Amino acid sequence: MFDHLVDDNGLKPVMKQHGLVLPEDLDFIKEQIAGPQDTKAWQYKGRPEDKSFLYEIVANKRNGIDVDKWDYFARDCYHLGIQNNFDYRRFLKFARVCEVDGQKHICTRDKEVGNLYDMFHTRNCLHRRAYQHKVGNIIETMITEAFLKADPHIQIEGSGGKIFTLSTAIDDMEAYSKLTDHVFEQILHSSSVELAEARQILRNIICRRLYKCLGQTQAEKPLHEMIHNWEAELAQTIPQSGAYDVNLKPEDFVVNVIVMDYGMKEKNPVNNVRFYCKDDPTTAIQIRKNQVSKLLPEQFAEELIRVYCKKTDDKSMDAAKKHFVQWCMNKNFSKPQVTFICCSVENCTIM
Repeated sequence: MFDHLVDDNGLKPVMKQHGLVLPEDLDFIKEQIAGPQDTKAWQYKGRPEDKSFLYEIVANKRNGIDVDKWDYFARDCYHLGIQNNFDYRRFLKFARVCEVDGQKHICTRDKEVGNLYDMFHTRNCLHRRAYQHKVGNIIETMITEAFLKADPHIQIEGSGGKIFTLSTAIDDMEAYSKLTDHVFEQILHSSSVELAEARQILRNIICRRLYKCLGQTQAEKPLHEMIHNWEAELAQTIPQSGAYDVNLKPEDFVVNVIVMDYGMKEKNPVNNVRFYCKDDPTTAIQIRKNQVSKLLPEQFAEELIRVYCKKTDDKSMDAAKKHFVQWCMNKNFSKPQVTFICCSVENCTIM
């Protein structure tokens, strides 16, 4: 996409006027966004290995401390009214470059380790309270369903006049750049018979007729099984109180698995940060979690399982919630948190 934007807008002459060296600086910009994943050997083209610390500024794959994160922290905490406990100005004040295992990395003062844990905690709070909110997630799911149903019936012209669908437009940047919010409006206001199902889903979103969240649970261990079978399991589960006069099918359920972590899956990202001491600012050291506080988390990732029901009438919802509770018990998942339920099942928590 970056190459397409540069070529489409004729930016190379402008870049040269401003002192950029091509193609090295173009490669550097692209590598800042998404560089090689293998860090064992130096694979970057934009800068030599003695400038390795420059790749930790925009999108830091070493430990996740970068300006991209600081930017959305400031923006989203402000608009959501969530306290941002991380002061990026203080981090910049104490940042310096030190050599670690033959490469130069951005390090910070040893006394700042607690502030870094606050930063990752803020990230987790934003995901828990906003980015992975149950209503936002189900709206994403419903939009995805609508787009999948509309996919064969929407044509987008790409380079050379070639025609693409919503799902194939990513293979052509000219076509992909046309996938703006107008696609949603195009489906919503269409009169095409082929788009009727997709149109109805989007109308349901606009009118707030959303799939209802039955509740949330957790597995004791990370999930490695295929979750696409879970909808069928939910429909086939018979509650202890007996079956209901409601015909629930696999397609009536939606299962979302949400991963909450500190940005590096189950790993502690602070273990990949190096620090320096006031008395020896040129030597990089590592600070372990047990040297900081006993109140820090023992685990740095968890998987939440949310289940929704597409049928929203009271009778179906009551039956679906009991299916969900029994299903959690059968799979030895944690006691489910449900939004509302009237039943006698002991392993049910009222919220």
